[in-house]
Amino acid sequence: MTTALITHPDCLGHVTPEGHPEQVARLERILEALEGKDVILVKAPLVAEDDLLRVHPKSHVEAIRAASPASGKVQLDADTWMSPGTLAAAHRAAGGAVRAVDLVLSGEADNVFVATRPPGHHAERETTMGFCLFGNVAVAAKYALDHHGLKRVAVVDFDVHHGNGTQDLLEDEPRAFFASSHQYPLWPGTGAAHETGPHDTILNVPLPPRSGGAVFRREYEEKVFPRVRAFKPDLILVSAGFDAHRDDPLADLMLETEDFAWVTERLCDLADELCGGKLVSCLEGGYNLYALAESVAAHVDVLIARGAA
Repeated sequence: MTTALITHPDCLGHVTPEGHPEQVARLERILEALEGKDVILVKAPLVAEDDLLRVHPKSHVEAIRAASPASGKVQLDADTWMSPGTLAAAHRAAGGAVRAVDLVLSGEADNVFVATRPPGHHAERETTMGFCLFGNVAVAAKYALDHHGLKRVAVVDFDVHHGNGTQDLLEDEPRAFFASSHQYPLWPGTGAAHETGPHDTILNVPLPPRSGGAVFRREYEEKVFPRVRAFKPDLILVSAGFDAHRDDPLADLMLETEDFAWVTERLCDLADELCGGKLVSCLEGGYNLYALAESVAAHVDVLIARGAA
């Protein structure tokens, strides 16, 4: 079988101010690093509004649309900007995550990496935040549950920042399990271990600054993987942020590229064990361009190897 890579040129049209960490060059460098790899290239479609409305109220979707500028840039919050190309990019990012679910559940691909931007895991129900407009992975999770009729979906987020948006969007959904490992304390300040959600379907694994790969791996083996296994998901979704890398400028969790390859291998193991290998990975953070490209390439290399096995 095979690995699919979902992306779209529109995601290069989301332009942020000079010096902003979530820049066009992130996706350019990723696509350069993935060029020539054994993947099926799929263009991300525009998300259907009905799919956004599975997790966001109509007021949020309409507010984003109304804020879209005809020229220049507008600032939505302390960190999040829109340019004339942002709305299409955001719709492609969410639509790409939904398309990825279709591909793995139809058997057209074993696993998928969605290389789009802007990211999504900080977007709350009615709040843009942390470079994010829509909750891409949460949209995909609800789509898998409601449209495809899956019984359970698990989301694992290894971005260095807490996936507060995904938690907010999924914590009331008992069919979805969400695990987030993240540096703590660190922006956005959420993600304490006691945040477990009304259905005990939230697992937060705060990691101290500079804890490094050994601690990261131990916490996944002792906490994250057993909880995913116990939940018995029909599909595993991954919020793949690479800003926990030791060279990233926004945090200092001190992971190496090999740690991202390791966690990808172990998540693929779980997908093979629990749900026929069905795994969708969506790009989140990662802001050192070299470390990001190298880490994504390692992540996708594992997906390719596991898809071909």
